[in-house]
Amino acid sequence: MKARKLTSTTALDEQVRALYESAFPQEEQIPYGDLMILMDKMPLDFTAYYDDGEFVGFTIVYQRKTFNWFWYFAVRSGLRGKGLGQQILTMLIEEYKDCTNILDMESPDQVCENSEQRKRRCAFYLRNGFRKTGVGKSFEGIDYTILINGEGTFTLQDYEEVLAELRSFWKAMPEEE
Repeated sequence: MKARKLTSTTALDEQVRALYESAFPQEEQIPYGDLMILMDKMPLDFTAYYDDGEFVGFTIVYQRKTFNWFWYFAVRSGLRGKGLGQQILTMLIEEYKDCTNILDMESPDQVCENSEQRKRRCAFYLRNGFRKTGVGKSFEGIDYTILINGEGTFTLQDYEEVLAELRSFWKAMPEEE
């Protein structure tokens, strides 16, 4: 598995964009063009992963002083369940092993159409060294839960701080004309 760091220019790859727009519900997506602008303003590590030259998936990590936020993680649908996501997550954890890492995910406890998928996703992260924080939040009818990997704890105040930072970057973006 090879990793390739992306910039706002190289992330314009249609495969990467198509996966981003298909892997996450619309309400969880930042419009892709806006995400490219944020890449130039925020400490985001956008990485694409390739297996024997074939695009497999990508991650976006928001790098912070106190912890890193594993913001987006997606594997192409036809390649899921083959251990490639496991390889990517292992690489990601190794790269950021010197810091605590968190991620938010759709709660596996919320009653919804994709509850089995959410439970499998949560089990995947728990098998790979993440643990539940007991912290969660709801946005637009979706419940989220926070998982952590590494030392320390994560509180609702930590979550609010991350959201405030994201809002500050978002507000600093140029207005659409």
